[in-house]
Amino acid sequence: MTADVKKVTSPAGDPAWLVTGYDTVKRLLADPRLGRSHPEPDRAARFSDAQVLGPEEARPTEVAEHRQMRRLLAKSFSARRLALLRPRVDAVVAELLDDLAARPQPADFHDAISFPLPALVICELLGVPYEDREDFRRWSDDVGDMTDGQRSAAGMAALHAYMRELVERRRAEPAEDVLSDLLTAQVDGRPAYDTDSAAQLGAGLLFAGHETTVTAIDSGVVLLLTHPEQIAELDRGPEAVSRVVEEILRFGLPNPGAEQEGAAGLPRYANADIEVGDVTIAAGDLVVLDLRDANQDTVRFPEPADFDVRRTDNPHVTFGHGPRFCVGAPLARIELTALFGTLFTRFPDLRLAVPPDRLRPRSHLLTGGWAELPVRW
Repeated sequence: MTADVKKVTSPAGDPAWLVTGYDTVKRLLADPRLGRSHPEPDRAARFSDAQVLGPEEARPTEVAEHRQMRRLLAKSFSARRLALLRPRVDAVVAELLDDLAARPQPADFHDAISFPLPALVICELLGVPYEDREDFRRWSDDVGDMTDGQRSAAGMAALHAYMRELVERRRAEPAEDVLSDLLTAQVDGRPAYDTDSAAQLGAGLLFAGHETTVTAIDSGVVLLLTHPEQIAELDRGPEAVSRVVEEILRFGLPNPGAEQEGAAGLPRYANADIEVGDVTIAAGDLVVLDLRDANQDTVRFPEPADFDVRRTDNPHVTFGHGPRFCVGAPLARIELTALFGTLFTRFPDLRLAVPPDRLRPRSHLLTGGWAELPVRW
């Protein structure tokens, strides 16, 4: 059997193929025969009990719809719009760091910075009122629960209902935001999205656009505070800050399912038989792509188990690869660069207020991270 592909059990207890190794994972990330849909989603092997990343209903138009979605979102996440957003991100970072400085010590970095920064930015980009952040924060935690299917389903229903209401508001009062873009987009002279489909896509963007970046910020802070000798690299200019951010993304990648029993990684479903070496992955099988293993492959990364912010050749697959490469990757990089480019200048004595092994991981959530991140300065 091919070393990079083996039979395992998913965290939900169902059979799956676990794919490891940089080259194999990267190749399958771009393989159109792997996707999110299944011909019988109710009978498909489950990765977890979370509603996110579960099987969708297969349809002949799936590939075309995905391409259309990517094409339409390209405008919303264009270099021009993100360039216009960059000064606002810098201002938000400065405001949040001022807020942190005014808090009594120890303060919760997760609550003061890690959550509000990406939440505020994605709200402005999508057109979601920031004052609703505690609601969608709670719903997002519910949606990502890997162990409680009822909680996850209820969170998804609440998030979709909220987005439907917001989409209707945007239909009446369009603005310069992604939800308005979706409602005005046309394909062959007809609206590309109705209320339900725009709300569904908007809910997915809201969830992914803040939850994953929250975890990246938490991970970056912990990694740098537990490797303080590497913090000085941030003083070496923009290119050095970019290298730090890329190493945080490579090394601190959450691995869904890692704290559960079974395979950990990104779940996909085969829509046709796939030959990988001497292994045949059958159509309908659950495939789990272990992105963390790929990012720590000794063939591709020298000393991959070391957190090294001076790493210059860092083609990690944290944002995926190929047609499903994360559309929000440039936005996440802008937020991380803005924060880590100024954090230790503003707080040169920043340190964890508890030993690292006392941090409480959110191991039941797909996006991982920590429940609190107490710091002093």
